[in-house]
Amino acid sequence: MSVLRSRPVLRWLVPATAAVAVIGGGAAIGTFAAEAEPSLPPRTAAQLLVDLQTSRLEGLSGTVVQRADLGLPSLVGLVPGNELTTLLTGTHTLRVWYSGPDKQRVALMDTLGEQDIIRNGQDLWTWQSRSNTATHRTLGGDAGAWKPAPEPAASLPSTPQQAADLALNAIDPSTEVSVGRSATVAGQDAYELVLQPRDQASLVHQLRIAIDAKQHVPLRFEVLAKGSDRPAFEVAFTQVDYRRPDADQFRFNPPPGVTVDEEKAERPTGKPGHVEPAGDPQVRAVGDGWTTVLVGRLDGADADRKPAPKQATPPAGAGPDLDMSKLLGGLPAVSGDWGSGRLLTSKLFSVLLTDDGRVLAGAVTPERLYEAARG
Repeated sequence: MSVLRSRPVLRWLVPATAAVAVIGGGAAIGTFAAEAEPSLPPRTAAQLLVDLQTSRLEGLSGTVVQRADLGLPSLVGLVPGNELTTLLTGTHTLRVWYSGPDKQRVALMDTLGEQDIIRNGQDLWTWQSRSNTATHRTLGGDAGAWKPAPEPAASLPSTPQQAADLALNAIDPSTEVSVGRSATVAGQDAYELVLQPRDQASLVHQLRIAIDAKQHVPLRFEVLAKGSDRPAFEVAFTQVDYRRPDADQFRFNPPPGVTVDEEKAERPTGKPGHVEPAGDPQVRAVGDGWTTVLVGRLDGADADRKPAPKQATPPAGAGPDLDMSKLLGGLPAVSGDWGSGRLLTSKLFSVLLTDDGRVLAGAVTPERLYEAARG
């Protein structure tokens, strides 16, 4: 099992580290409104894990709000009009519908317009309102319960269920599992499962999953950074309905004037929104557990010379105006017995870009990156 499969925070955040240097700092966010703690029968962490793994949900619809405040440095203006500035900061609202493993729909409602992904049997549709374009793909017969996620949120889980699925992969001896305080989320009484890294070099303090006491469905997911009692990332239902949605919700009706792109059928290689850099031969993992560091190289750099930043491949969607030299120049310079370079820090992850062309990233302190760079 790759480290990205077993370490959810890396799996969410590392795909975005190539782009974070162009993202402006997000405004502080508030947590979801707290309600009085319900009185629930006691349950152990082991029982809650069984609840999650054995729940059988026939239908669901609701509104999900995702909020992020990762404490990224402000480098606004280097890439004018870049859509990446919305990925890891601020608040996003989604509508979700679920009616079994082959009928799902997620609609991202944003200031840039609406973006939908609809799975209806073997048909997979994506649609963007701003460009009025759609893509249609016919899935193979073994597609299974492929859970779509809107592309703009590809580097972060878009629903509490997605987040919980990833978090459960983190449970091993490096993780302390406990039961937190009960809560009321979207009008539903819920237990709280808490995952906490044992390694102090991790920037993650806790992952908290609120689980519906009756339906055993994740209703809220929070990631807390070290030294903070406010979530750096959270995704939660604000309204939920467990009735099976009408079949019409999963039929795509092309709007007038829409441009449709027909794609060839492909067998899904994994869940959408999950980038697997560990499969790239140019990326290797150093260490294990929550403090794993991923090490790669910038395009156009080799071991004997410094990289040519303007020649480096820009992050996806960055556009033609990306100037890597300006981006790197906006980060603080650091040096040590490992060499020299630039450091990007946030509440939940750190990225080191060395002058000899290496990129080191992880949900760890800068000191752990320097240790890996020496190796």
